[in-house]
Amino acid sequence: MGAINADTSPEQLAAIVSQALERAGIKATLYGGGAVVLYSHNEYESYDLDFITSAPVAAIAGAVSPLGFEHVPGMRQFEHPETDYYLEFPPGPLAFGETVISYDEAVTMQMEYGPIRIVTPTQSVMDRLSAYVHWNDNQAFDQAVMVARRQPIIWHELSEWARREGMDDDFVDGFKRRVEKS
Repeated sequence: MGAINADTSPEQLAAIVSQALERAGIKATLYGGGAVVLYSHNEYESYDLDFITSAPVAAIAGAVSPLGFEHVPGMRQFEHPETDYYLEFPPGPLAFGETVISYDEAVTMQMEYGPIRIVTPTQSVMDRLSAYVHWNDNQAFDQAVMVARRQPIIWHELSEWARREGMDDDFVDGFKRRVEKS
Protein backbone atom coordinates (compact mmCIF):
# COMPACT_ATOMS: atom_id res chain seq x y z
CA MET A 1 0.00 0.00 0.00
CA GLY A 2 2.93 2.31 0.49
CA ALA A 3 3.81 4.99 2.98
CA ILE A 4 1.42 7.79 3.87
CA ASN A 5 2.43 11.07 2.20
CA ALA A 6 0.97 14.23 0.69
CA ASP A 7 -0.26 12.25 -2.34
CA THR A 8 -2.20 9.69 -0.30
CA SER A 9 -5.87 9.96 -1.26
CA PRO A 10 -8.65 9.97 1.36
CA GLU A 11 -9.80 6.57 0.07
CA GLN A 12 -6.31 5.12 0.35
CA LEU A 13 -5.82 6.60 3.82
CA ALA A 14 -9.20 5.30 5.01
CA ALA A 15 -8.29 1.82 3.79
CA ILE A 16 -4.86 1.89 5.46
CA VAL A 17 -6.34 3.06 8.77
CA SER A 18 -9.35 0.76 8.65
CA GLN A 19 -7.13 -2.25 8.07
CA ALA A 20 -4.72 -1.23 10.85
CA LEU A 21 -7.63 -0.89 13.29
CA GLU A 22 -9.03 -4.28 12.25
CA ARG A 23 -5.62 -5.93 12.73
CA ALA A 24 -5.50 -4.43 16.24
CA GLY A 25 -8.95 -5.87 17.01
CA ILE A 26 -10.55 -2.42 17.16
CA LYS A 27 -14.12 -2.14 15.94
CA ALA A 28 -14.32 1.21 14.18
CA THR A 29 -16.59 2.50 11.43
CA LEU A 30 -15.91 5.37 9.01
CA TYR A 31 -18.79 7.84 8.94
CA GLY A 32 -19.41 11.60 8.73
CA GLY A 33 -17.57 13.67 6.15
CA GLY A 34 -15.09 10.89 5.40
CA ALA A 35 -17.90 8.59 4.27
CA VAL A 36 -19.34 11.43 2.17
CA VAL A 37 -15.95 11.91 0.48
CA LEU A 38 -15.84 8.26 -0.54
CA TYR A 39 -19.50 7.95 -1.52
CA SER A 40 -19.52 11.25 -3.46
CA HIS A 41 -16.33 10.29 -5.32
CA ASN A 42 -14.53 13.33 -3.86
CA GLU A 43 -17.20 15.89 -4.80
CA TYR A 44 -17.14 16.78 -1.12
CA GLU A 45 -13.74 17.48 0.39
CA SER A 46 -12.98 16.92 4.05
CA TYR A 47 -9.65 16.69 5.80
CA ASP A 48 -10.82 14.59 8.71
CA LEU A 49 -11.67 10.94 8.66
CA ASP A 50 -14.05 10.09 11.49
CA PHE A 51 -13.97 6.50 12.74
CA ILE A 52 -16.50 5.94 15.49
CA THR A 53 -15.29 3.51 18.13
CA SER A 54 -15.51 2.89 21.82
CA ALA A 55 -11.90 1.72 21.93
CA PRO A 56 -9.68 3.61 24.37
CA VAL A 57 -7.27 6.21 22.97
CA ALA A 58 -4.26 4.09 24.01
CA ALA A 59 -5.48 1.17 21.90
CA ILE A 60 -6.15 3.45 18.94
CA ALA A 61 -2.66 4.94 19.31
CA GLY A 62 -1.21 1.44 19.31
CA ALA A 63 -2.88 0.77 15.97
CA VAL A 64 -2.20 4.06 14.14
CA SER A 65 1.14 5.19 15.59
CA PRO A 66 3.06 2.61 13.50
CA LEU A 67 1.54 4.34 10.44
CA GLY A 68 3.13 7.63 11.54
CA PHE A 69 0.10 9.20 13.25
CA GLU A 70 0.67 11.19 16.42
CA HIS A 71 -1.92 11.64 19.15
CA VAL A 72 -3.15 15.20 19.78
CA PRO A 73 -3.08 15.45 23.60
CA GLY A 74 -6.45 15.76 25.28
CA MET A 75 -8.36 14.76 22.15
CA ARG A 76 -9.41 11.63 20.31
CA GLN A 77 -7.55 12.97 17.27
CA PHE A 78 -4.39 11.90 15.43
CA GLU A 79 -2.30 13.82 12.92
CA HIS A 80 0.34 12.70 10.45
CA PRO A 81 3.31 14.93 9.50
CA GLU A 82 3.17 13.91 5.82
CA THR A 83 -0.52 14.57 5.06
CA ASP A 84 -3.12 17.27 5.67
CA TYR A 85 -5.68 14.59 6.55
CA TYR A 86 -6.21 13.77 10.20
CA LEU A 87 -8.14 11.12 12.10
CA GLU A 88 -10.83 11.60 14.71
CA PHE A 89 -12.27 8.82 16.85
CA PRO A 90 -15.56 9.93 18.43
CA PRO A 91 -16.76 7.45 21.04
CA GLY A 92 -19.65 5.15 20.19
CA PRO A 93 -22.31 4.17 19.85
CA LEU A 94 -22.90 4.91 16.20
CA ALA A 95 -26.17 6.83 15.99
CA PHE A 96 -28.11 8.94 13.54
CA GLY A 97 -30.20 11.20 15.73
CA GLU A 98 -31.79 8.92 18.32
CA THR A 99 -31.37 5.81 16.16
CA VAL A 100 -28.46 3.70 17.41
CA ILE A 101 -27.06 1.03 15.12
CA SER A 102 -24.73 -1.83 15.95
CA TYR A 103 -21.26 -2.19 14.54
CA ASP A 104 -22.51 -5.11 12.45
CA GLU A 105 -25.08 -2.95 10.64
CA ALA A 106 -22.30 -1.07 8.84
CA VAL A 107 -20.54 -2.72 5.91
CA THR A 108 -17.03 -3.62 4.89
CA MET A 109 -16.60 -2.15 1.46
CA GLN A 110 -13.89 -3.49 -0.81
CA MET A 111 -12.11 -0.50 -2.30
CA GLU A 112 -9.16 -0.22 -4.67
CA TYR A 113 -6.78 -0.01 -1.69
CA GLY A 114 -8.45 -2.68 0.43
CA PRO A 115 -11.41 -3.10 2.74
CA ILE A 116 -12.92 -0.20 4.68
CA ARG A 117 -15.44 -0.59 7.51
CA ILE A 118 -17.98 2.16 6.66
CA VAL A 119 -21.61 3.13 7.17
CA THR A 120 -23.90 2.18 4.29
CA PRO A 121 -24.85 4.89 1.79
CA THR A 122 -28.34 5.05 3.33
CA GLN A 123 -26.83 5.39 6.82
CA SER A 124 -24.52 8.13 5.51
CA VAL A 125 -27.57 10.04 4.26
CA MET A 126 -29.24 9.52 7.67
CA ASP A 127 -26.12 10.88 9.38
CA ARG A 128 -25.99 13.99 7.22
CA LEU A 129 -29.76 14.63 7.39
CA SER A 130 -29.62 14.25 11.15
CA ALA A 131 -26.95 16.98 11.28
CA TYR A 132 -29.11 19.14 9.04
CA VAL A 133 -32.23 18.75 11.18
CA HIS A 134 -30.63 18.94 14.63
CA TRP A 135 -27.98 21.61 13.99
CA ASN A 136 -29.43 23.47 10.98
CA ASP A 137 -26.33 22.42 9.04
CA ASN A 138 -27.17 23.25 5.42
CA GLN A 139 -23.84 21.87 4.24
CA ALA A 140 -24.83 18.48 5.72
CA PHE A 141 -28.03 18.51 3.62
CA ASP A 142 -25.94 19.17 0.49
CA GLN A 143 -23.63 16.31 1.45
CA ALA A 144 -26.63 13.96 1.80
CA VAL A 145 -27.69 14.97 -1.72
CA MET A 146 -24.17 14.24 -3.03
CA VAL A 147 -24.26 10.73 -1.58
CA ALA A 148 -27.82 9.98 -2.74
CA ARG A 149 -27.04 11.11 -6.30
CA ARG A 150 -24.18 8.64 -6.63
CA GLN A 151 -25.12 5.69 -4.43
CA PRO A 152 -28.13 3.38 -4.17
CA ILE A 153 -30.32 4.54 -1.28
CA ILE A 154 -32.90 2.31 0.40
CA TRP A 155 -35.68 4.89 0.41
CA HIS A 156 -38.17 2.99 2.56
CA GLU A 157 -35.45 2.52 5.20
CA LEU A 158 -34.69 6.24 5.07
CA SER A 159 -38.41 7.06 5.41
CA GLU A 160 -38.84 4.71 8.39
CA TRP A 161 -35.82 6.28 10.09
CA ALA A 162 -37.14 9.79 9.45
CA ARG A 163 -40.53 8.90 10.98
CA ARG A 164 -38.83 7.46 14.09
CA GLU A 165 -36.85 10.70 14.34
CA GLY A 166 -40.03 12.79 14.22
CA MET A 167 -39.71 14.04 10.64
CA ASP A 168 -42.83 13.99 8.50
CA ASP A 169 -43.14 12.17 5.17
CA ASP A 170 -42.88 15.47 3.32
CA PHE A 171 -39.29 15.87 4.53
CA VAL A 172 -38.02 12.68 2.85
CA ASP A 173 -40.17 13.34 -0.23
CA GLY A 174 -38.66 16.83 -0.52
CA PHE A 175 -35.17 15.42 -0.09
CA LYS A 176 -35.78 12.81 -2.78
CA ARG A 177 -37.07 15.49 -5.18
CA ARG A 178 -33.91 17.53 -4.53
CA VAL A 179 -31.74 14.49 -5.31
CA GLU A 180 -33.64 13.81 -8.54
CA LYS A 181 -33.31 17.47 -9.66
CA SER A 182 -29.56 17.68 -9.18
